[in-house]
Amino acid sequence: MTAAEGERASRSVRAGRAGRAGRPSRGHGEEAPPPGALPVAGPAATRRAAARLVRRDGRAFPLILALNGLAAGAGLIAPWLLGRIVDTVRAGGGVAAVDRMALVILGCAVAQLLLFRCARYAGHRFGERTVLRVREEFVERALALPAAAVERAGAGDLTTRGTTDVTSVARTLRDAAPEVLIAAVQVLFVLGAVLVLDPLLGACGAALLGALFATRWYLRRARAAYLAEGAASSALAELLAATATGARTVEALSLQEARHAASEAAIARFRRTRLRTLFLRSVFFPAVDVSYVLPVVAVLLVGGALHGRGAMSLGVVVSAAMYLRQLSGPLDTILLWVEQLQSSTAAFARVEGLGSAPRPPEPALASPVPADDRIDVTGVHYAYGTAPGAGGTTGPAAGSGGGAGGAPAPADVLRGVTLTVRPGERIAVVGPSGAGKSTLGRLLAGVDAPRRGSVTVGGVPVAGLDPEVLRRQVVLVTQEHHVFLGTVRDNLRIAAPDAADGALRAALAAVGADWAAELPDGLDTELGAGGYRPDGSQSQQLALARVVLADPHTLILDEATALLDPRTARHTERALAAVLKGRTVIAIAHRLHTAHDADRVAVMEAGRLTELGPHDELVAAGGAYAALWHSWHGDHSRHGDRHRP
Repeated sequence: MTAAEGERASRSVRAGRAGRAGRPSRGHGEEAPPPGALPVAGPAATRRAAARLVRRDGRAFPLILALNGLAAGAGLIAPWLLGRIVDTVRAGGGVAAVDRMALVILGCAVAQLLLFRCARYAGHRFGERTVLRVREEFVERALALPAAAVERAGAGDLTTRGTTDVTSVARTLRDAAPEVLIAAVQVLFVLGAVLVLDPLLGACGAALLGALFATRWYLRRARAAYLAEGAASSALAELLAATATGARTVEALSLQEARHAASEAAIARFRRTRLRTLFLRSVFFPAVDVSYVLPVVAVLLVGGALHGRGAMSLGVVVSAAMYLRQLSGPLDTILLWVEQLQSSTAAFARVEGLGSAPRPPEPALASPVPADDRIDVTGVHYAYGTAPGAGGTTGPAAGSGGGAGGAPAPADVLRGVTLTVRPGERIAVVGPSGAGKSTLGRLLAGVDAPRRGSVTVGGVPVAGLDPEVLRRQVVLVTQEHHVFLGTVRDNLRIAAPDAADGALRAALAAVGADWAAELPDGLDTELGAGGYRPDGSQSQQLALARVVLADPHTLILDEATALLDPRTARHTERALAAVLKGRTVIAIAHRLHTAHDADRVAVMEAGRLTELGPHDELVAAGGAYAALWHSWHGDHSRHGDRHRP
């Protein structure tokens, strides 16, 4: 995704939320996904979505049907006239009559060719317009997903749906659907022509029922098989992406054998699902091949016997045989594309299922606006793997033994946390690893909602705010930053689309990104593949510059300067402090000089808030924070790092 696309996509989140009103509800066509996985639309929901796409281009689809019908009708004249020619010759008719019929056959062939080309052109245009809508809806829905839902599902699944699955749907709409539609109309017209020509010979077309039975057998099994193949492909992509991203960690910890074994298992699963779909095709294709040859044989045998008795003319037998032989073309087309149709149907179910992914409950009326910037955390409990219910609560508490299917509820990582952050206050959240600091930051930013208790800003639940309102109130900055493809200007304007170049340069200067001024093309320098590749610390500074441009009321820094060296980090934090003066700042950090500068320090231990107060008071109290401060200060003194305010 480019930076410009990211900017446009961020503006479309509100439209994506509004468009979700028409998505299928859980239990009405949506297949229940595994825990944490993104959902897959059921057959009924998939059919409704396809019908919705057709209705949105209502004029094109009837035009395609009409052109296909005319083309198929033009193709019916040639076999009938060929039979007439046979009967005319046998009756001693003149050459002129045969020539006239031959010219009509030629004219019908030319008309059929032109009509087919027009039908295919209209079908391709319809397919391209429709797949554009599919892609736009997918991007809107993906951007509207909560970050927690994406994290639980894994980036591999979302990436596979947005690339492989959308591409499969696009190929079907552009190529397979028009071809199959043309072929299906041809089959119907040909069978109708044989019945009109002679009902008895038309009955010989019943041999095509073998193809119908084979198709029914295939379709009953194909959807589940292709869905399993898609899921296995997503799991494999997720595993490979994680291994590639963590390659240095794998090498440092000698995890090559473990990752290799996991990869082998994922590949084996994908191979099994792939072999299943191959088996279905190996049974289906030969059965259909045989079934559309049998009608021609039956017509020749029955027609020959009736002609021998004088009950049927040779021309009728020839015409019927030609009609049924003509079926081989459209049936071959259907056979060629039926696999793609099944695969793309499963892919479309996965793409459409994104519209049913769990989202925070939307307010019945307009999103409330917080009365002020005061943040209140009251009696908060949170456990990963649980979803908040109405009002931010769910079922039984952790440890109660309750849960889905009687399974024990996940253990809480936050336990009864209560905290009030006053507007303009600077609070540092410290504590050992695993104490719940980052989890608290996610709840404060509205990324997750508490299992029990409440997190409000200005009296309004943070997780229930409209994204645009929420981001004007609270912004969470972590140590994981993304640089979009595009220029430096594009990357910064994601936060402030209308910002002038002077404001962009001021934001970069505010976070100490002096390197940006030295780039060859300045703000027009392309970033990413083929351009300038910023390192980890420079990417962090770009992200922090976006925060300066966004100008939120409350800023949550979760190790936001972790990738910067100590001197640069200190300079950046001081610059941010000056720029964000008067704003509420909640800093989650291991570098305790941040705590020293804060108005108050919140100490987290084992998911609980154990100490809260100014730095000097907590040090004097001799509690957990004092121990952390003396340990950190002593370690840095021994290493010659005496960065004291």
